[in-house]
Amino acid sequence: MSTSDETAAEGYGERWADAYDDLYALAVPEEQLDLLTSLAGAGRALELGVGTGRVALPLAARGVRVEGVDASPAMVARLQAKPAGDQVPVTIGDMADLPVEGRFRVAYVVFNTFFNLPTQADQVRCFRRVADVLEPGGAFVLECFVPDPGRFDRGQSLQTRRLSVDEVMLEASLHDPVAQRVRTQHVTIGNQNVSVRPVRIRYAWPSELDLMAELAGLRLRSRWDSWAGDPFTASSGSHVTVYERPA
Repeated sequence: MSTSDETAAEGYGERWADAYDDLYALAVPEEQLDLLTSLAGAGRALELGVGTGRVALPLAARGVRVEGVDASPAMVARLQAKPAGDQVPVTIGDMADLPVEGRFRVAYVVFNTFFNLPTQADQVRCFRRVADVLEPGGAFVLECFVPDPGRFDRGQSLQTRRLSVDEVMLEASLHDPVAQRVRTQHVTIGNQNVSVRPVRIRYAWPSELDLMAELAGLRLRSRWDSWAGDPFTASSGSHVTVYERPA
């Protein structure tokens, strides 16, 4: 990655915080909350990349003891400004390093956020740190897309994400299949202004994630197509995977 790409990756949350909830106002599936609540039990839950609290807040409302880690003070400020947001403890830091104390019954990272870690080494380090902070028998849950290099034409893609009378949102991407990296700019053009927000990801295949887990001393427990528990198949575009630390 170039220096400019590294800066964009590190500043993701700062550039997106003011618009994130509007652009990604996604309902949290009840099945997702059910699974995470069940895995947490009476123990502590840790969300990697907690952001503005889209998942942490409804999970905490169920009585789960949720804590978070996020690299963006601006994102965390949005979380803490929401009702009950100040009741979710958050550590500012890199989720590859997990600067947290104590043990957790479940750690989770959703909505492809794991791929924000820019290198394979960072992703492996994250797995190892998760293994360090999990209780014996604890679980690590990931929600990720299944990579689809076929969506790129000659290493690039341009898509219209949103279109209205007053605004258009475009997504321009460049794909590096060797490094498994995608550089994207979300460009929003309105009547009064233009905004550009970067996204830099390093994707990993499910089998690669399994190897990272094995290197960290975790083992695969389950993999589904969705939070509803649909079977994971060759045609699945996403997966929900649960790893566990041996008891």
